[in-house]
Amino acid sequence: MDTANIVLALCLGLGLSAACGFRVFIPPFAMSLATMQGVVTPAVDWQWLGNPITVITLGMATLIEVAAYFTPWVSNALDSVELIAAPIAGMAMTALSLSMVGDINPIMLWTTAAIAGGGTAELVEGATALTRLATAGTTAGLASPVLGFMELLSAAVLSILAILAPVLALGLVIGLALYCWLRLRRFRERRRRAQESLSE
Repeated sequence: MDTANIVLALCLGLGLSAACGFRVFIPPFAMSLATMQGVVTPAVDWQWLGNPITVITLGMATLIEVAAYFTPWVSNALDSVELIAAPIAGMAMTALSLSMVGDINPIMLWTTAAIAGGGTAELVEGATALTRLATAGTTAGLASPVLGFMELLSAAVLSILAILAPVLALGLVIGLALYCWLRLRRFRERRRRAQESLSE
């Protein structure tokens, strides 16, 4: 088994998984378009992604998701759903990417997909959800469209980059994961201090 191909597939999967943390449907839609255009060739079990009906369905789902995130307070309600949906989508994108390599042990494939892909998507989604919640509280939801646009742009750029330049996408994912981890850590630290001050 070619190690270089495995590394490239993992870079692709993690890039798409991180994008799922911003928008769940954009990475599958991007992969569906890439499959239909012959840019990528998924394993036999995943070739349904290139079906025009799949492309249209994922495109419509993407439009609905994007529109919802441009609506103040609706975006916050969606976060509770996407905290579950994002890691599932991230896991699926990593599994899809690894399956393109060829003969990989299914247990290893899905374990890697769950930990690496699902974990990356969950980390990004968690950080964006906290950012959106803080922004909604301080701006009465008025900044939600701006934040929604930034997340949309991030998801689109990461998805395209993961497909066309997976190694570069991995570099961005590592930087993004570090940023999200630090942001979540600061949030927990502030929350702990607030609780300690209330208990005094």
